[in-house]
Amino acid sequence: MSKNLTSRADDYSKWYNELVVKADLAENSAVRGCMVIKPYGYAIWEKMQAELDRMFKETGHQNAYFPLFVPKSLFEAEEKNAEGFAKECAVVTHYRLQNDPDNPGKLRVDPEAKLEEELVVRPTSEAIIWSTYKGWIQSYRDLPILINQWANVVRWEMRTRLFLRTAEFLWQEGHTAHETRQEALAEAQLMNQVYADFAENFMAIPVIQGVKTESERFAGAEETYCIEALMQDGKALQAGTSHFLGQNFAKAFDVKFTNNEGKLDFVWATSWGVSTRLVGALIMTHSDDKGLVLPPNLAPIQVVIVPIHKTDEQLEHIGEVVKNLMSDLRSKAISCKYDDRTTQRPGAKFAQYELQGVPLRIAIGPKDLENKTVELARRDTLSKENTALEGLADKIDVLLKEIQETLFKKALDFRNSHITKVDNFEEFKSVLNTKTGFISAHWDGSAETEDKIKELTKATIRCVPLDQEKEAGTCVFTGKPSSGRVLFAKAY
Repeated sequence: MSKNLTSRADDYSKWYNELVVKADLAENSAVRGCMVIKPYGYAIWEKMQAELDRMFKETGHQNAYFPLFVPKSLFEAEEKNAEGFAKECAVVTHYRLQNDPDNPGKLRVDPEAKLEEELVVRPTSEAIIWSTYKGWIQSYRDLPILINQWANVVRWEMRTRLFLRTAEFLWQEGHTAHETRQEALAEAQLMNQVYADFAENFMAIPVIQGVKTESERFAGAEETYCIEALMQDGKALQAGTSHFLGQNFAKAFDVKFTNNEGKLDFVWATSWGVSTRLVGALIMTHSDDKGLVLPPNLAPIQVVIVPIHKTDEQLEHIGEVVKNLMSDLRSKAISCKYDDRTTQRPGAKFAQYELQGVPLRIAIGPKDLENKTVELARRDTLSKENTALEGLADKIDVLLKEIQETLFKKALDFRNSHITKVDNFEEFKSVLNTKTGFISAHWDGSAETEDKIKELTKATIRCVPLDQEKEAGTCVFTGKPSSGRVLFAKAY
């Protein structure tokens, strides 16, 4: 299977597109720009969802659900937000179809069924949620509100790519309301840290935490915190964002509360989200020319067991041993699969699970039963070893942790070796076109300079790192004074 994959060196984009389809993660649908997430791809998303949901609840958040449709008048209430998303909105204008009198057997939109007010299919839910919060909040005693929503959104993209950019995608969006500016800022920073912890501890992806420039900020936010990751082709990917919304939405929807001094004030807000784009990040960070490489903490199947046999009797004996092994593995919360299909040869099974990135593969045949051993193969290093059946579950438990750490370290080493300091624009362009990765450079702080660099190089400021060192310097483009370096990169 993997022999048919285009290599990353030949065409990284084509390699990615082929891998998503051949590994049975997703495919394009009958709806332009929308994808079908297949069971194996959805299983990865479910693992992500479960871990994130646990982390959200541990930080005091609750799940709720809000409507898919947003009345246009509500959507346009916060002007910057409406303007920022206007070009990506799908809009419902009618509520009924009818038989087409000019085309028997066909339907048309009923011209008499026009909605009194158009409905926007949510590209994000601030408008509908803050119009709801107005009825929930009267006093400081009603605060904070810490709500998360698992949902789908629609942003009408013209150039789409499975998982990375589709017209409809799955995500979670947190929307919180607070009594003070300090509380809301702390919430936005906390959730950005949650995303960073998830990316590094579960996805095995090192990320840089930072804030977006004003030009790259979420529409309607006063500050946008982010986590930025680096893919194997040297392009950056925004893996998550957390927004401090100030009082903008509270003012737009007149959400006031009586504080503990008896005075009326506007509520302070945050919103934050990650999406199925994370599946794309997972693929592009770790996978190779043979297929997916999945970190054990998010692999739907952590261990697959393949029997090697010629007779039904041999298969039966192997099955008895495997039953006990799987019981031991499951007692350690290790997900495993026994592939005893007789319709596929072992070689085809090996190729399938290599393509699908299963971290560990066990092969066991009659001779292994005699020797009380198995063949154990690692997906990350492609190494194999014969090892004893006794104590195998304990060994696998340790190995899975080792694989998780190895993948993170490999990605971290790659990321760190692709952060390059430059001090002039010629060097900037050279690094961007040859080495790629993050470029650490001084910037004069102006949107004009940021736009000009983007126009000339297609590189954007990914973030101002939270751990930015104060360092006097001159802007890489204009030569004007700068107080610190920011990170530029080409990005998805």
